[in-house]
Amino acid sequence: MFRTVYYLSFYLFLALTFSCTSKNEQSLKVLQFNIWQEGTIVPGGFDAIINEVIRTDADLIALSEVRNYDAESLAEHLVKALAEKGHTYYSERSEDSGILSRYPILSQTAVYPLKNDQGSVTKAIIKIKNIDIAFYSAHLDYRHCSLYLPRGYHSSTWEKLDHIITDSLTIAADNLASRRDEAISALITDAMKEKALGRLVIFGGDLNEPSFLDWTEATKDLYDHNGVVMPWHNTLELDKAGFIDTYRKIFPNPVTHPGFTFPADTPLVPIEKLAWAPDADDRDRIDYMFYLPSDKLQLMDARVIGPKGSIVRNKRQLETSKDPIETPDGIWPTDHKNVLAVFKITN
Repeated sequence: MFRTVYYLSFYLFLALTFSCTSKNEQSLKVLQFNIWQEGTIVPGGFDAIINEVIRTDADLIALSEVRNYDAESLAEHLVKALAEKGHTYYSERSEDSGILSRYPILSQTAVYPLKNDQGSVTKAIIKIKNIDIAFYSAHLDYRHCSLYLPRGYHSSTWEKLDHIITDSLTIAADNLASRRDEAISALITDAMKEKALGRLVIFGGDLNEPSFLDWTEATKDLYDHNGVVMPWHNTLELDKAGFIDTYRKIFPNPVTHPGFTFPADTPLVPIEKLAWAPDADDRDRIDYMFYLPSDKLQLMDARVIGPKGSIVRNKRQLETSKDPIETPDGIWPTDHKNVLAVFKITN
């Protein structure tokens, strides 16, 4: 009951806030959504994806794990399914990472094209109230997922190691053996050009890598970090380039608000399909929403969307943190939790 009252109050706050804005202001809800093989893993998963888009009322959605199965365009499938429920969205065919928008897409390009299943970055240019937005969606290389090393698991095979790896230089070298850094470098280079053109820049993605803001002195003995304080490369590079992590902007304390997005407890899926490191606590925040600061863009709120539970040491466990976790009404279609950011844009 209290959770229901809380979220009703939250949405009432947003409604009142944005109903009182001038004609030159516009609310913008942006969602990062890992759709786990287009919803095919969870029974009823695709319909659940559609229902979540509608329930969250998101304006822009960054999609991860776009597959275009059976040569069918996921973009067309999503747009058609939403239209059948009375909701108009736009999307263009893409690979691996994708974009769904309530507003027409003026152009779309692959900033970092998919190759050998090593991640991708997709960009769409979208106009809202005469303001151009460069919106990026990323799904980065899942191999050399070095967050597993301090937890005693191989970063690419997920086989259990005979010892944990806590040397930060060894972890960093393994991390850079992925293609995530190349993708983020391409994104940053492109985003700086878009910023120079006067466009707003927003970026959502499943980075398959934690944040340097989360692996700190305060958390080194939590969540099986095993004493490691880690300057994770890609979030650090984004920070250096001026990108702001929406969730950490609103909730700066990684102890009280860890914001875990993986692995989520997806109730309809057997636990053996959810636990990648069954003897460890491998909860981490690997799904994000970032933006470049602008006097036309104000962050209002951020939250985690998904089930209350996570997978911890091969068990389903409810989270007890102070994170605002907005739970779905029905089926949850993915092994990730989503991130929702609410902005106000001013013309």
